[in-house]
Amino acid sequence: MQETAYAKLNLALHVRGREPDGYHRIETIFAFAEDGDGLRVGEGEGISLRVTGPFAAGVPGGEDNLVMRAARSLGGGRGATLTLDKRLPVASGIGGGSADAAAALRLLDRWWELGLGEARLLDHARPLGADVPACLLSRTARGEGRGDRLSPLDLGLRGTPVLLVNPGVPLRTADVFGLWEGSSGAANDLLDPARRLAPVIDEVLAALAGARRSGMSGSGATCFGLYEDEAARDGAAAALPEAWWRLASRLR
Repeated sequence: MQETAYAKLNLALHVRGREPDGYHRIETIFAFAEDGDGLRVGEGEGISLRVTGPFAAGVPGGEDNLVMRAARSLGGGRGATLTLDKRLPVASGIGGGSADAAAALRLLDRWWELGLGEARLLDHARPLGADVPACLLSRTARGEGRGDRLSPLDLGLRGTPVLLVNPGVPLRTADVFGLWEGSSGAANDLLDPARRLAPVIDEVLAALAGARRSGMSGSGATCFGLYEDEAARDGAAAALPEAWWRLASRLR
């Protein structure tokens, strides 16, 4: 049995303030690509996780791994052997560990035949991180609070060709938020602090200038472009520097 950890995009992100617990209040629009990391499950004694794929080296192990934390939150003594195919770059603003944890919750709910449904799975998702509830649903939604107060949105974007591009520069979310000095009025309030840490973001956005809409996702450094058709998307992808990571997909 397998599940996809869908890549997350923030079509817009505005920071409204910092809470005493260190989290920031935000308003954002989440969207999701049809592709992402892959997660498989099989029989096993206890819960174990093996990580493969091009970005496996960047995935934390042990108790810090969000997939393991998600699995243990549902486990109750049950066993499962999990294999994560890490195709999305780490610390890149497109869900990463949050999407993987959410995929684990969906997958193990089916594998163990728990029948929890979305409402009860959301109760397991919230303690794992601010983006995990949105990634659990993996549908276009407005996020408020920490990003975990969700309202469904229908923007008519399903099936839209999308190109995700990362220049190979990891950005820690905490570092980017630490440089935030107030709302910028742009589509993503974290763009200015992110480009201070990774100036190459400007080059990525310039490469996506022909898109119908483009921007930076989350705290970066991954940027996205939405295109009129797949030919335009694929042409833009082909023109990118070879060293940059890219994912050509469509919105869910």
